[in-house]
Amino acid sequence: MPDPSHRELESLIAQGWDARADLTPQSRGALPAAVARVLELLDQGKLRVAEPRAGGWHTHQWVKQAILLSFRLNPMRAQKGGADGSLWWDKIPPKFAQWQDKDFRAAGLRCAPGAVVRHSAYIAPDCVLMPSFVNLGAHIGRGTLIDTWATVGSCAQIGALVHISGGAGIGGVLEPLQANPVIIEDNCFIGARSEVAEGVIVREGAVLAMGVFLSASTKIVDRASGRIVRGEVPPYAVLVPGSLPDDKGGPALACAVIVKQVDAQTRAKTSVNDLLRA
Repeated sequence: MPDPSHRELESLIAQGWDARADLTPQSRGALPAAVARVLELLDQGKLRVAEPRAGGWHTHQWVKQAILLSFRLNPMRAQKGGADGSLWWDKIPPKFAQWQDKDFRAAGLRCAPGAVVRHSAYIAPDCVLMPSFVNLGAHIGRGTLIDTWATVGSCAQIGALVHISGGAGIGGVLEPLQANPVIIEDNCFIGARSEVAEGVIVREGAVLAMGVFLSASTKIVDRASGRIVRGEVPPYAVLVPGSLPDDKGGPALACAVIVKQVDAQTRAKTSVNDLLRA
């Protein structure tokens, strides 16, 4: 059941959303405080844009509304944290702008030079952030590695013990409101330069080889059965880039191919390199 305080926030956000055309940085009252509170709860990991429930993932559209309202309510301002003491000019501050040694120790994470995280993104303990970018509203689970030049888009949900490899892109979503964020469940591996976008769900333990591109319309082909799915990678599936011939003789179309599917025990004992050997 939703926290009672969350229900009150949801009601305030709904009222503000209906009146959003009239909102400015000069707006006063309960709404600006409610929006700020939502972003703070997201930042602390006490609220999520999407969460697992019985029957599947549930997206809280009102939380996305709160993030969007923050752009109307917050003024542009100079912010510290750029390279070599330079400034940013933005509405949302960097997550770590005011942090000190004690804050990093309490958070239990590692943040290498060049890593950028915006306020309202949650980073769980034992995470490692190499020079990378994590956008607002994202949620990163315990022990996950965001590798060099990887990007995690707004509101994306990344599970525990996930490896987002160098240069990989996890898509974000704020609008349209009905669109779901990208979800990467626990113990997944996303290969270098891969892209996952448009609300695709990568289920637990799945492995994406280097250069796999997945959107909501990408065909995911099981090589063993020929079955085709879209928008969701099965648990413990191992995917590589592929292509399908065009029925009318035109250019082949890109797809992703499930070369094998393993159980949790095999996934835990087998290196990613071994799994990708078809």
